[in-house]
Amino acid sequence: MAPPMSAGRFIGVLRAEGVTVVEVGDWRKHNRNHKGAWGPVHGVMVHHTVTSGSERTVRICRDGYAGLPGPLCHGVITKDGRVHLIGYGRANHAGLGDDDVLRAVIAEKALPLDNEANTDGNRHFYGFECENLGDGEDPWPEAQLDAVERVSAAICRHHGWTARSVIGHLEWQPGKVDPRGFRMASMRERIHARLK
Repeated sequence: MAPPMSAGRFIGVLRAEGVTVVEVGDWRKHNRNHKGAWGPVHGVMVHHTVTSGSERTVRICRDGYAGLPGPLCHGVITKDGRVHLIGYGRANHAGLGDDDVLRAVIAEKALPLDNEANTDGNRHFYGFECENLGDGEDPWPEAQLDAVERVSAAICRHHGWTARSVIGHLEWQPGKVDPRGFRMASMRERIHARLK
C-alpha cells in the first residue's frame, strides 16, 4: 500500500527522470478530492485523448466537459513530449474497472482480461492523458512515447514498482480502447529497460 507522493516530490521525480514539465495554473491543488479518497496508489494508467491540438487538449483535460469535470488526469503528454501538469489528487481518468486487474497490478503479475467494472480506479492510479486522436492512424512521435516511458518509470522508481504497475485504460475497463496506436506490452518493455 503506497500513499501518493506529495506534489513537490511528484514534479521532482519527473524532472529527475528527464521529463520536460510544464506547470499549468494551480495544478497542485486542482483535484476531485471532495468526491472521495486518493490513495493508496498502486500504478500508472495511460490514456489517449481523442483530441488534436496541444493547447486545446490541455484545456479540456484540465477543465473537463459537460458531464465529466476536470481534472481528467494528472499530466497531459503532448506530441512534442512535454508533460503538462494539470491536477494533483483524485482525477476523473480511470473510472470503474476490474478488481481482478487491480489485484494483478498490486501483485505485479500478468493482467487478466478485464470483464467487469466494479472498482474505483480514480482512487488508485496516477493518470496520464496523451494527445492523440485514438483512431489507430494518428502518429505517436518518439518524443511522446519517450515521455510516456519516462513518467511511468519515474513513478515506478519512486514507489519501488516494476513496469507491471503500468497499464492502459483498455486493460482496466471493459469497452475502452485507449491508448490506441501502440501496444502496452511494448511500452512496459521500454519501462522495464529504463528501470534496470
